[in-house]
Amino acid sequence: MTILGFLIPLALLMGMAGLVAFFWAMKSGQFEDLDGAANRILIDEEDGARAGQQGGDAR
Repeated sequence: MTILGFLIPLALLMGMAGLVAFFWAMKSGQFEDLDGAANRILIDEEDGARAGQQGGDAR
């Protein structure tokens, strides 16, 4: 039972640290564009970048 005197404050401290980290991430703009990375993979590359890859350089 004495271990609960150690584990309960530790759990509260870890929960508070997680909450502080979440609010810091919200304030710094980490969650502003949730769909951008998911949609970026669907967009074709520009023609200039693709031409450099298909230039025929056999290395």
